[in-house]
Amino acid sequence: MAPPKLYTMDLSPPCRAVLLTAKVIKLNLDLHEVNLLQREHLDAEFVKKNPQHTIPTLDDNGFILWDSHAIIRYLVGKYAKDDQLYPKDLQKRALIDQRLHFEGEIIFARLRAAVKPMFFGGKKTFDEDAVALLKDSLEMLNKFLEGKKWLVDGNTYTLADISCVCSVSCMPAFFPLDKYPNVARWLKACESEIPGYDEANMVGVKKFFEAVKNASQK
Repeated sequence: MAPPKLYTMDLSPPCRAVLLTAKVIKLNLDLHEVNLLQREHLDAEFVKKNPQHTIPTLDDNGFILWDSHAIIRYLVGKYAKDDQLYPKDLQKRALIDQRLHFEGEIIFARLRAAVKPMFFGGKKTFDEDAVALLKDSLEMLNKFLEGKKWLVDGNTYTLADISCVCSVSCMPAFFPLDKYPNVARWLKACESEIPGYDEANMVGVKKFFEAVKNASQK
């Protein structure tokens, strides 16, 4: 059976969450680059595959799935050798699900809102209100991490950490994380302890920083 195809882009935090999950569970993916900045996600063939025309999009031998949170849970359920990343314990799983919703509806949604006017609208500066909302999301995350090494399980990272860190690691493009010590400590733990972090996430983070810098200079 062929490895699952992933339509992806390094610049995208949700795509990087899937790439990092695959690294952790040692799953090979067939990667297909889709450049959002060049609007390749609107190509007819891609829209036929995913009418929502979003990335990441997974094609697992004909089974099509999009949304990073759905994809990472699916990949762990089908391909992981154990349930460490998404435990069968219902309370732990519920907390992971809550953190995944928080990442998608708060952290990433606000991150996207902050950069979209620069990447697609030609603005050269960040909107102050958008940056304030980013800081608000980090204040909440900082409280989640009070007295804890990881977001859900005190002993190990889960899908909650993988998903959130791919967005949070972009935040220093806007401001330093000094005011969020729990977040800064957690970020360092993710960098040093999640396998494949540099390759799956930091390559894209560096591209994100560069894209923000280039957008501000146009």
